[in-house]
Amino acid sequence: MTVVRLAVATALAVAPLALPARAEAAAWTVDAARSRIGFSGVQVGAPFQGRFKRFSAQIDFDPAAPETGHAVVDIDLASAETGDAQRDASLPQAEWFDVKAMPQARFEATRFVARGGDAYEAVGSLTIRGIRRDAVLPFRLTRERATARAVGHLDLVRTQFGVGQGPWASGQWVALEVGVDIDLTATQAASKP
Repeated sequence: MTVVRLAVATALAVAPLALPARAEAAAWTVDAARSRIGFSGVQVGAPFQGRFKRFSAQIDFDPAAPETGHAVVDIDLASAETGDAQRDASLPQAEWFDVKAMPQARFEATRFVARGGDAYEAVGSLTIRGIRRDAVLPFRLTRERATARAVGHLDLVRTQFGVGQGPWASGQWVALEVGVDIDLTATQAASKP
C-alpha cells in the first residue's frame, strides 16, 4: 500500500513537468507615426474616408502561437477627421460618437487565429458608445526581423453601435455600412531574461 501511495504521489509531482509550458505571447510597441486607423462610408451617395488621429494599442502576439495573444486598441473618437469641416464638426456630437459621454472606442482581441500563410484573425469585441459586440478582424501580417505590419479591414453596421441617432438612424443620408481599416506597424519588445 505504501509503495502504491508513493508511486501516485511521485506521478502527481512529476505530471506538471511533463506538460508543455504555455507559450508566452510577444509584446509589441506600435509606431504611431507609421500606423493608421481609418474608416470609410457613403454620405448622400458620395463615398468618403477618414481616420482617427489618436489611438493607443497594447499588443501581445506570437505568430507561432497566436491563440496565446491578446490586444487592446483604444481609439480617441474626438480625433476623427474626414477632411470635410461640417462632417468633422458633427462626428463628436451626441447624434454620432457622443464623445462627451463616451470619448473612446475599444477593440479587444482575446485571441488570434492563424488562417494560413500571412492571414490571421483577431477575435474579440468592439465597443462604441458603450455598446459592446463580438467582432472578428481579419488581417495580413508581414514581418521583417523585429518589425511587423498588420493590415486589416472590418465591415460593420453603425447603428448596431448607436452611431447615427434621430434622423441619421435610417441610412437615408449616410449609409449604415461602415468600413474600418487598420494599418499598424510595430516593433517587438526585447525579450525578458
